[in-house]
Amino acid sequence: MTDEDDTTASPSLLDWKEQRDAVVNLWDFLVGRNIADRSRTPSDVIDTGRTRQLHRYHRVEGVRAKGLPVLLVPPLGSQAACFDLRRGLSLAEHLVNQGRPTYLVDYGPLKGDDRKIGIEHFIMDVLPAAIRKVSADNMGRDVHLVGWCMGGLLSIGTVAAYPDLPVRTVGMVASPFDLSDHPLLKPVRGVAKLTGGRVVGTTLKAAGSIPAPLVSIGFKATALPTYLKKPRTLWSRRNDREFLAQIQAVDHIMNNMLAYPGRATLQVYQRMALRNEVATGRVQGPTRMIDLADVRVPVTNVAGEGDVLVPAKAAHHVGELLTNSPDVRLPLAPGGHLGVLTGTKAPETTWTHLTDLMASHDTVSG
Repeated sequence: MTDEDDTTASPSLLDWKEQRDAVVNLWDFLVGRNIADRSRTPSDVIDTGRTRQLHRYHRVEGVRAKGLPVLLVPPLGSQAACFDLRRGLSLAEHLVNQGRPTYLVDYGPLKGDDRKIGIEHFIMDVLPAAIRKVSADNMGRDVHLVGWCMGGLLSIGTVAAYPDLPVRTVGMVASPFDLSDHPLLKPVRGVAKLTGGRVVGTTLKAAGSIPAPLVSIGFKATALPTYLKKPRTLWSRRNDREFLAQIQAVDHIMNNMLAYPGRATLQVYQRMALRNEVATGRVQGPTRMIDLADVRVPVTNVAGEGDVLVPAKAAHHVGELLTNSPDVRLPLAPGGHLGVLTGTKAPETTWTHLTDLMASHDTVSG
């Protein structure tokens, strides 16, 4: 066969191979085979308490430990695996590979009376204990906090309530602070105005907690156009196995959300959806006032360019509330509500914003 014959035959052979690979990709995706490697980054549980399981990730052999420790703080209702989506696209794995001592607080599924707990339980009990344990595990050094969505609110609320905690910085991703103009909340506020807020409030009290399937539906509803276009997207990207792996990993998170504590849900509904108290920077807790003006550590809040649940304006409003923080950073990054944290572009955007803040203050005196 001549070189000319070889070049004329190649396109058809490549085309056949691409079609075969596309069929294999779709088959693996549709029958649930693991295109995505969702094995967890290795860790040990070093502390436990009510709705608190503290994980310490294993250090990578041959990688020198450097920097202050970081504690990953998930939101309520979401699996802690949001920080460990899949191999090659895991924030936890990324931090460990950099040599940074990395920890995760996991609330686990609700059990028994856990459905009655409120936001104050996480700010007063869960996070302070986890932060102190991480600090003690690192010879009393300060801790960087990184929280996604409500995890960011819990983190910064804890620092505001307990300024003496050994916290060096607070990194947030898609955490909401001003929902006054949120289009998804206008119907809710309309109903509340007509009923005095009693219909939804009474329903939440009666339910006790928001079941996991409803939490999943709620998250998916914020990205309804994406889900409606999903079949067409899968077909058009059937040759891209890496893309399908990402979709599969995200689906696993969205389909396996956790139940949301009923009291905490009622607080979010009343104080954020109806009264928008967080936008003032001051929220009265059971025993103390949470005032974001008391936060005196560096803070960032990375907003997603395509985030429907927490638009950039809602996230970046926190910059007006942190009047005593020495370093406030409000970047934008590609992705929706979950994609901005762990999408394919997150490593060079969101993760870089978070690690730059940490690195800038690793050696700055507290």
